[in-house]
Amino acid sequence: MKIGFIGLGNMGGGMSANVLKGGYDLTVHDLRREAATPLLESGADWADTPGEIAAACDIVFTSLPTPREIEAVALGEDGIFDNIKPGAVYLDLSTGSPNLIRQIHAKFAEKGAHVLDAPVSGGTIGARTGKLAIMVGGDKDVFERCRPILESFGDRVSYKGDIGSGTICKLMHNTVVYGLQTIVAECLTLGVKAGVDAKAVFDAIADGSVGRGTMFSYTFPETYLQGNFDPAHFMLKLAHKDVGLAMELGREFGVPMAAGNLAHQEMTAALNRGWQDRDSRVAMLLQEERAGNIEVRIDKE
Repeated sequence: MKIGFIGLGNMGGGMSANVLKGGYDLTVHDLRREAATPLLESGADWADTPGEIAAACDIVFTSLPTPREIEAVALGEDGIFDNIKPGAVYLDLSTGSPNLIRQIHAKFAEKGAHVLDAPVSGGTIGARTGKLAIMVGGDKDVFERCRPILESFGDRVSYKGDIGSGTICKLMHNTVVYGLQTIVAECLTLGVKAGVDAKAVFDAIADGSVGRGTMFSYTFPETYLQGNFDPAHFMLKLAHKDVGLAMELGREFGVPMAAGNLAHQEMTAALNRGWQDRDSRVAMLLQEERAGNIEVRIDKE
């Protein structure tokens, strides 16, 4: 089986190196040939264009910066589509657009070729060490066919659903990351301005339920994802009180707390529903209503 890899930047360079270490026959391409030097020295072959890779390989990976580059490499002149063989598989590891990957999937199907979206999470260190989460969308049988190769550079490979599902999951993940980053910045700056050492504030966050990952490993699965808010693990009225006191502190020290105030407003709206004695996660139901009465639930088993 011949594997092609296009895009050898910070992420692609590490992932392709692990594919090569996995013993696969690898051909690579990048806009900068020098990016391929370590791979070529380790036994990979070089291709001058994406089309040349597609013509020669059974499975083609791309790791590219934006949807513009994905579209150009997949559908552009002398790109993957023009040269891919029937039965071959194209996997995009980039964080792109769900709509674009669905268009690419439909186009490739005309030639009897398969497409999976498989964005990754774990950063450059994960790319080098093979410690990546890989979120895959597309035909499940094709995914299973490609799983061994994906596991050569990812330790958490999971199937997410139809084409585009992997990309949607990755976009949701990254938005949570940067939403948390915003409120962490607010709380660290307020804590320091209020007179506490930066390390002490940071350690308090890291050592508590946030840093321990309790929300995702226990609290959400036992409450919100089950629609189970009674009895309360931590009552809404107490959570509202705590965040309200933090917002008072922000006003006292002149620290803007936009994300914190939004969280407090959500809890206030939930209190106005009479939910004060229910688990504080009950406030998340308000967003379900705004989204069109979407229910986010997971089977307890």
